[in-house]
Amino acid sequence: MTRTGLRPVARKTRAYFAPVDPVNGPTAIFDPSQSAGFELDAPPAPWIDLGWIENFARTSTTQIEALPGGVAGAVTGQARRGLGARVEFEFRDWGKLQMALAGGAEHMNALATAAGAAPAGSGGAPIAAVPLLAGSTAEELVIGAAAVPGFGTGRVVACDVDYAQQIGYVGTGIAAAYVTSPEDVKQDANYVRRVTFNVGRVAEITSTSLILAQALPGGVPAAGAAVQNVIAFVDRDGGSFLQRWSGLFVMEEESGGRVCFYYPLLSPCTPKPAWPREGLVQIQKPIEEITLPAAFAALPTTDGNDAAIVLCYRSYFPAAAADLY
Repeated sequence: MTRTGLRPVARKTRAYFAPVDPVNGPTAIFDPSQSAGFELDAPPAPWIDLGWIENFARTSTTQIEALPGGVAGAVTGQARRGLGARVEFEFRDWGKLQMALAGGAEHMNALATAAGAAPAGSGGAPIAAVPLLAGSTAEELVIGAAAVPGFGTGRVVACDVDYAQQIGYVGTGIAAAYVTSPEDVKQDANYVRRVTFNVGRVAEITSTSLILAQALPGGVPAAGAAVQNVIAFVDRDGGSFLQRWSGLFVMEEESGGRVCFYYPLLSPCTPKPAWPREGLVQIQKPIEEITLPAAFAALPTTDGNDAAIVLCYRSYFPAAAADLY
């Protein structure tokens, strides 16, 4: 007897991440009752498409233990203990967010520096920022005719507020770092723009504005924001800040149904001992593709329907007209 549509077949796994409010927790919810038509090439906000990933592996460290009882100590029940899970994979695409997630700590924007600036591993003293003017949006940065010549089509820019000696999380829209003391960041007015996720590539320049190829991931710039050119992205082995994001992994269906894994809260964890910081995939000697291995621990959240403590949701969307069991 042949049963149709019960064997999901997928080419690869696609990864989507959404920022987590560091105070209030996850802000993105993948609701399977509303997401059957989740557009993989145009995900709904706040999900960000991070491309295809390789070697996707989910493991559970949760233990199920026996509960003995009675005179003979026979097993009378079972209970879960040490709830835990992890996710590991390799990014095949390189970008700011992919590097930040793989690195796990603060991720730096190397701001353009003036000639003769003292060198530093994450970028030296930058050229002064240009304040945004009224009318700026997440797609258009209004800076005025006098400032436009300092930027160019195709260049990357960072847009965020000046650091104003505050402590706590910094970064518009997405927590990019945590400052415990202004002295730790040398009271640098440019520090927020050094770490912000509000970066974009200039696609077009008007007489007074920079038009970006994609909207700033952190949203509309905050009042008092300014813009600076970015030369490169830098991550580091070290740092005290730990990235926290929501993750969604989709095994796109070639045949059969679609399988999705939704992690409300992911934080970086120690990778496998054998995993390198970068992976190499041979194309043809001597050419190799460089990958970004990443490992995350799933942190617990509470399901609003029944108060269960959960780490991950696995959803299966059956193929049309498929048998159900």
